[in-house]
Amino acid sequence: MTLTTTSRPTRSASGAVVPVLAFAGIVVAVMQTLLVPVIKDLPQLLNTSPSNATWVLTSTLLSGAVATPIMGRLGDLYGKRRMLITSLAVMVVGALISAFTSALLPMIVGRTLQGFAMGAIPLGIGLMRDMLPREKLGSAMALMSSSIGVGGGLALPAAALVAQHTDWHALFYGAAGLGVLSIGLTLLTVPESPMRAEGSFDLLGALGLSAGLVLFLLPITKGSDWGWSSATTLGLFAAAVVVLLLWGLLELRVAAPLVDLRTTARREVLLTNLASIMVGVAFYVVSLVLPQLLQLPTATGYGLGQSMVVAGLCVAPLGLTMMFTAPVYARLSARYGPKVTLILGLLIIAIGYGGGLGLMSAAWQTVVTSVMLGAGIGLAYSSLPALIVGAVPASETGAANGLNTLMRSIGTSVSSAVVGMVLANTADHVGGVAVPTMHGFRVSFLIATAAVALGLLLALFLPRPNRQAASQLRASSEEEANLARAEEVLRGFRGRVLDADGAPVARAKVTLIDRRGRQAGATLSAEDGSYVLAVPAEGPYVLAARAAGHGPHASSATHAGDDRPVDLDLSLPGEAVTA
Repeated sequence: MTLTTTSRPTRSASGAVVPVLAFAGIVVAVMQTLLVPVIKDLPQLLNTSPSNATWVLTSTLLSGAVATPIMGRLGDLYGKRRMLITSLAVMVVGALISAFTSALLPMIVGRTLQGFAMGAIPLGIGLMRDMLPREKLGSAMALMSSSIGVGGGLALPAAALVAQHTDWHALFYGAAGLGVLSIGLTLLTVPESPMRAEGSFDLLGALGLSAGLVLFLLPITKGSDWGWSSATTLGLFAAAVVVLLLWGLLELRVAAPLVDLRTTARREVLLTNLASIMVGVAFYVVSLVLPQLLQLPTATGYGLGQSMVVAGLCVAPLGLTMMFTAPVYARLSARYGPKVTLILGLLIIAIGYGGGLGLMSAAWQTVVTSVMLGAGIGLAYSSLPALIVGAVPASETGAANGLNTLMRSIGTSVSSAVVGMVLANTADHVGGVAVPTMHGFRVSFLIATAAVALGLLLALFLPRPNRQAASQLRASSEEEANLARAEEVLRGFRGRVLDADGAPVARAKVTLIDRRGRQAGATLSAEDGSYVLAVPAEGPYVLAARAAGHGPHASSATHAGDDRPVDLDLSLPGEAVTA
């Protein structure tokens, strides 16, 4: 897969890019928990059976899983900002459809369209990698990655307040309004990335992956209703295996695949994605258990008897803590690297669930558990995109992070199915109503702890990031970035980016492309036009430079692989001058 740049100059990234992209991620995440406060009332509200009503939630999950890797790949090909806005626009249309109906089928259609917005998370991460200087990249990606938890946590009390005091359709009007606001802010503040992957969209691969994911996730989400040993459930699982295997064989033969399975099979990418599933499992357990525990009546002997709104407020610190963890992650990652912060996050999650087993007798105790788990999940979620970005070329950032986000979604799907089954099988039946028990809640916490332990084992086997990726992602201050640049200069290319009159060009994007057409590095020129790019190995390279208001320029150069830098000035437009 080859990286190229657009011929049209783009605007420089402003300081508003990070909060605007993070806000988009939060808006998207709201869709996942929007209906949690009214789940039990959906059959009555939609005048349908409980089994049919679950499709309102299942449809969003399935469409989000399908859209995430597809929108990531489309962003790599045609522009990440463009696809981000498209995702948000589809979400707004879906929210408005749901807002105007109380019928089951249109509601499912609207919720399906809302799920497509999940692709905004990897697209936002890709935009950040393409535009931000290295000293801001770590904390920015951490905030964007955590936004899915932040939005989910903050949406619970807000949605509960709306559902308790107004018509439940107001939830969708609010979601549509947030989507429109996010689109407007993105149009005003976020420039389009000049990075493009060459090739065409793998339509057959997209159809194959979509079919395989639906066949796999459908029995997971509906297995409790259909029966885990039923012919339908087992048949769909078997069909999923066959379709995904055939899809994998197809992707290995396509010149420009939807998902580069060879890259995905790399140790660092594979282990990170598997660990992401475990983090997804752990994240969703607390979202399922604590709200139910808080709202159960005190007559059960263990329920805390809180209102829907108070229950949401008690769980809200989960999302708030994840938000405030992003800058902490940046500092820790700058010193120790994303692998260490992932391990630390998983350890904190394990402590949170272990302690939470004994902190279920008062509302304030659930707040303590939420804060502890929020800190751990925030660190873990923040580490995942840094590990992925450090292991794949920029031309695959959108697709790779889309696949990673999909892995988290699979984790939450598995968590929902398993915990739902545990709570159903351990429930007491009172007057024909199934009431979850404290035993079921604790078993659910133990399942989360086991998932975290497996994730921790996977994280321990992650390789150390290469020197170039580490210097790009670990620097969290201007001083550390300058130190990294000084170290890189020993082995790589250095020089200045100049205009036609020989004046320095600041913040020009300089991309290093290897002999296979893959990005081997990228940086922005300093105020004096200077740039430094490390090389992973000896050999021929192409250095491509572009900046707003200037035409693009590319030049070939060869590095001997020793510790002597190659001096190379790039002129926009004009010829490169080798010192």
